[in-house]
Amino acid sequence: MNTTIRLKLSIMMFLEFFIWGAWFVTLGTYLGSNLSASGSETAAIFSTQSWGAIIAPFIIGLIADRYFNAEKILGILHLAGAFLMYQMYQSEEVGVFYTYVLSYMILYMPTLALVNSVSFNQMKDPEKEFATIRVWGTIGWIIAGLSISYFFHWDSTEGISSGLLKNTFLLAGIAAFILGLFSFSLPKTPPKVSDEKIKIGDIIGLDALKLLKDKNFAIFFVSSILICIPLAFYYQNANLFLTQAGIENPTGKMAIGQISEALFLLLIPVFFVRFGFKKTILIGMLAWAVRYVLFAYGNGGDLSFMLIIGIALHGICYDFFFVSGQIYTNSKAGEKYKSAAQGLITLATYGVGMLIGFAVAGWITDTYKTLEGGINWQMVWIIPAGIAFVVFLLFAIFFNDKKETRSV
Repeated sequence: MNTTIRLKLSIMMFLEFFIWGAWFVTLGTYLGSNLSASGSETAAIFSTQSWGAIIAPFIIGLIADRYFNAEKILGILHLAGAFLMYQMYQSEEVGVFYTYVLSYMILYMPTLALVNSVSFNQMKDPEKEFATIRVWGTIGWIIAGLSISYFFHWDSTEGISSGLLKNTFLLAGIAAFILGLFSFSLPKTPPKVSDEKIKIGDIIGLDALKLLKDKNFAIFFVSSILICIPLAFYYQNANLFLTQAGIENPTGKMAIGQISEALFLLLIPVFFVRFGFKKTILIGMLAWAVRYVLFAYGNGGDLSFMLIIGIALHGICYDFFFVSGQIYTNSKAGEKYKSAAQGLITLATYGVGMLIGFAVAGWITDTYKTLEGGINWQMVWIIPAGIAFVVFLLFAIFFNDKKETRSV
């Protein structure tokens, strides 16, 4: 891969995740402060990510993989996304806002697969080359968070009260417009020419359901869905919680989670060799429980370090479960079902699991609203901590894949 192509792919990844990080992290705070959304309304808006994840394979499988160049579809989707971001920026009513977010997520989620397709098409050895390109996506997310907190100060007390948080949609929209135009200059990624009849089962990975006959894979599959319930609490509530706790520059501080994610990604091979798959994934599950206990009993004053540690645990929480799970799925699937298995796990986690998780998080948040209009955050965090710990125990007791443990 020559330097020009490497640079283009890196810019593409940077902008792809800068866009997401520029508005999604502060969304919960925006909905509560600017649109006075309830917990259930907030849950419905966050769940658009799940609907996008469920619909995305159909857009990729029915259109992108068969008829058009990936880079051209990427450009069109982001240009349309830029328009929808501007509509979100102007919206002042929850119902209208929801319509635009849902439309946006249906267009955005397929682009996550498209940027990978464009990248892989240029690589001779993706296993070695992809990480150095993908890391620019994490950097993009981090830069977005740092910009909102330390450059624009939109998430400060004054910024929120002045309504400046809605500018995040403008920032994301501008980045989407730039990426939309830039996409047409990316290396050509033609569709896979195939005369075979399209099967819906292939698109959503139904062939991989055969893997569920393996008891251990079935336990992992169910655990993957269940662990997404506590994950949804973080996405939906963390920024609002940190803001109400009095943490300065909360969005910038949440970027610590992405820095941690990048660092722990490098440590996964070490943990696999030393501890095996089961112990690695159990560490990830336990980290979710520990993080939420820290959130429940920390505060924005003398115990603010507990909240920062909770944010920093994001790398262990995410990488040790989700990335390890993707590697495990790959090893169990075999050549025939590799793509189908990854599609099925994505559908189960970001689709079904997160959909349930956002609904539960919204219901719990509404349940623990105080008479003064605040939220009993201790209970809001203790509940997902308990859920994560139960999943940890179930997996520890029932998963026993000794043959695969050290050879994944």
